[in-house]
Amino acid sequence: MPFSASSTSTPAKNPLSLLSKHTMIAASSEFSPALIFPWAAPAVPMLLYYAKIGIGTPPKDYYVQVDTGSDIMWVNCIQCKDCPTRSSLGIDLTLYDIKDSSTGKLVGCDEGFCLEVNGGPLSGCTANVSCPYLQIYADGSSTAGYFVKDNVQYDRVSGDLQTTSSNGSVIFGCGATQSDLSLSGEEALDGILGFGKSNSSVISQLASSGRVKKMFAHCLDGTNGGGIFAIGHVVQPKVNMTPLVPNQPHYNVNMTAVQVGRTFLKLPNDVFEIGDRKGTIIDSGTTLAYLPEMVYEPLVSKIISQQPDLNVHTVHGEYTCFPYSESVDDAFPTVTFYFENSLHLKVYPHEYLFPFEGMWCIGWQNSGMQSSDRKNLTLLGDLVLSNKLVVYDLENQAIGWTEYNCSSNIKVKDEKTGTVHLVGSHYISSASHSKSKWSIFLLIILLLHTLVYCDATTKNDC
Repeated sequence: MPFSASSTSTPAKNPLSLLSKHTMIAASSEFSPALIFPWAAPAVPMLLYYAKIGIGTPPKDYYVQVDTGSDIMWVNCIQCKDCPTRSSLGIDLTLYDIKDSSTGKLVGCDEGFCLEVNGGPLSGCTANVSCPYLQIYADGSSTAGYFVKDNVQYDRVSGDLQTTSSNGSVIFGCGATQSDLSLSGEEALDGILGFGKSNSSVISQLASSGRVKKMFAHCLDGTNGGGIFAIGHVVQPKVNMTPLVPNQPHYNVNMTAVQVGRTFLKLPNDVFEIGDRKGTIIDSGTTLAYLPEMVYEPLVSKIISQQPDLNVHTVHGEYTCFPYSESVDDAFPTVTFYFENSLHLKVYPHEYLFPFEGMWCIGWQNSGMQSSDRKNLTLLGDLVLSNKLVVYDLENQAIGWTEYNCSSNIKVKDEKTGTVHLVGSHYISSASHSKSKWSIFLLIILLLHTLVYCDATTKNDC
């Protein structure tokens, strides 16, 4: 049905009809192609971290995937006929209805936000027509609808391991249709929380209001489930940083070398530069790790060669698997990636191998086998990001990480008062899953923590 730019009138034109071809492939100056890859083939365990947030007044709970590989936040809306209403995760799904929120407003196609995300005026935009969106992900799945503005509820750090409820106004997508999304399957969620670099992301919107710095961190607990997600300046633990590659739409960093066990792979200097894509993408919305063919082949060969008697199988046409009953950490090599500014990332065998049907499968994927637009890119997903505190500092255009116990606490600094507070980990249990040793391959929930500062003039968020 068509949607209006006000909460009462109904325009004659469907806002989705305003989407031009270039908008639909997310090629405008603001939207960058999102990077959610297929998490796994059917029946192969997948890794997905998601958060519970509140939206609207009064607030209702929504469960959204935390994704640093895309920008916009969206949730399924009441107009969506094909969106999931049930999930096997033991969580209640909710379709957003702007009529149920006293603070919800439609975003008009002539408003500044809409002009920016679409790279200029939309043809056919008239008064009272809402701003459309269409997000197409790298796996070909998509969501489409219209933008709304409403209060998003979150926890504000108020003391050591203490929080109070707060809210901030955020523009997000109201999903009216979706196609082939993994989130719409049996283990469904309400939507995606985009934490990319663009001005349309939640972190950028909160920062533009002056409430927060453009700094955040996540620590995904691959052993116990849950973890930490915090907006603010992390002061403990100390994290070494590497600069972000400029003029790239995602969180790209310069990888300089790959070590398997004690051996450095012999690689061309430009192996991590494909066309106009520079560097390695860090993406919490992707489960596995994708490597160029000239990196993938020697890396996997080196791993398998550690045990020459392995009975190797190919599962679902793309996963290299084998039975092995002993300790994988004792039998296979650690893989270490090196980056600019002496930063390195160490991945242990129990992290890059996952159990499936009595076998171990290798989580590294050959991006040389991907379609042309993703061919031979380098992308590191949750496979390598778990059990590490990853810090994103957009103020200084840098990113860093350190190995960390994600079930413990971090210290975050209030930039305005100088106060340092402890932020703890959270795990919201799911009725359908148990916390086993391999819960890293189950769906895990993070509680979103946001540092929001009191506005002394308006008393907002005080």
